[in-house]
Amino acid sequence: MRLASKLTLALVFVMCAVLSLYGYLSVRRERALFEADMRRDEHLIGLALRTAMVEIWRREGLDEALRVLDEANEREDGVRFRWVWLDAPAGDRFAPTLPAAEIAELSRGTEVFRVQREDDRSGRFYTYAPVGVDPARVGAIEISESLEEEEAYVRASVLNTVTTLVALAALSGLLAMIFGQILVGRPTRRLVDKTRRIGEGELGVPLLLPQRDELGQIAHEINAMCERLAEVQARAARETAARIAAMEQLRHADRLTTVGKLASGIAHELGTPLNVVGGRAKMIARGLPQEEAAESARIIAEQADRMTRIIRQLLDFARRRSAQKAPVDLAQIARQTLQLLEPMARKRSVALRLDDEGLSPARAEVDAAQMQQVLTNLVMNGIQSMKQGGELVVRVERARARPPADHGGEEGEHLAIRVIDQGEGIAPADIPRLFEPFFTTKDVGEGTGLGLSVSYGIVREHGGWIEVQSERGRGSTFTVYLVGGGEEAAPAGEEPAPRGGGLAGAAA
Repeated sequence: MRLASKLTLALVFVMCAVLSLYGYLSVRRERALFEADMRRDEHLIGLALRTAMVEIWRREGLDEALRVLDEANEREDGVRFRWVWLDAPAGDRFAPTLPAAEIAELSRGTEVFRVQREDDRSGRFYTYAPVGVDPARVGAIEISESLEEEEAYVRASVLNTVTTLVALAALSGLLAMIFGQILVGRPTRRLVDKTRRIGEGELGVPLLLPQRDELGQIAHEINAMCERLAEVQARAARETAARIAAMEQLRHADRLTTVGKLASGIAHELGTPLNVVGGRAKMIARGLPQEEAAESARIIAEQADRMTRIIRQLLDFARRRSAQKAPVDLAQIARQTLQLLEPMARKRSVALRLDDEGLSPARAEVDAAQMQQVLTNLVMNGIQSMKQGGELVVRVERARARPPADHGGEEGEHLAIRVIDQGEGIAPADIPRLFEPFFTTKDVGEGTGLGLSVSYGIVREHGGWIEVQSERGRGSTFTVYLVGGGEEAAPAGEEPAPRGGGLAGAAA
């Protein structure tokens, strides 16, 4: 129900209650005044008749006194007079109409007034005026008057009161509804509409209410709130844009740092084909037969393609690009990442292996370049921790897991990428700080402390999280959990290499 309607109903209800109480009290007062007038009139009549009867009784006897009462009955319209003896038995001519118990006060010479109602519409008012004419008996004049006139007057008063009540209630309700709509209903609807538009993000159009009351104050405060929200929104947008730009710069800086670490391994990879190209070129320059020259040219072309492929991988990794999510195969991303890091791993006597046997394409809606950056950071950390060499395994699988408390969500099936190394492990005290920016456990010159922080941010933006399990002296396992999805995996780079356990010779 609308607020204006509630106020109108409340006003009409209160007015009806007040007018009903007023009408009830007025009817009671009118009835009391009417009966008081009857009592006063009958008292005066009783005094006059009592004086006359006493005088006539003493001079001329009872019969003449009763004749006086009969003559009074003929002269008074609606008023009846009778002579009664208080001790007369019931049914006697002179027995009082009312029971003797109700008029016992006559025995003490007190005038008695009583109202006897037969039903809701009729009744009579009785007055007993004692007359001391016989010392042995108590006699009195019974004066009775019909209450029909009183009841008619009361009914007319009630009808007038009800009519006035209904008319005032209707008029007041109509006026209250009209003014309620003007003063409360319309402004309230405009306030509700404004709050709904605020909830939809519209903060620019102010709400103008000319009223100088509480609703006007609410409108003024809403407008001020919208101005503050617009300022906060604009500031938040600027800060968000700056934060995104800073994060992109950090991610790009992390990539360039990784590129620098890969440079030595890549230089070694390029050295072999360059030597082959140089040697074959010199052989051609010395004047080989046509068939041998053609064979040397073919080998030079193959080695050139090999070097181009290696350099393109490095450039693709280092290039700045905006996030573009698409359904991709996580196993293919892992395979390309390991191919990129193979030279660096061989230099440190670390064998890289991809374990995705028996798993259908692990499709997920991710940005392939960002996910490759995450895996590169995790694999490079594992390689650097394996100072004695060994095997590092990247496993792509499906696993049931419950998101951490700060992430939220129910336990369910996720795609998991596990990077398992055989390194030195991480101290338990350092694990809670691993993803803090600029925190590192590596030797000076080996890390900036940004890699894991950037990786954590990328995975969170993809709706996932990273878990760490580590034991000193036995290695660490970093697990990236992502939500699986997508019908077809988009290519994450070049043609996928054949599936297999090891990656030895992947870049050869």
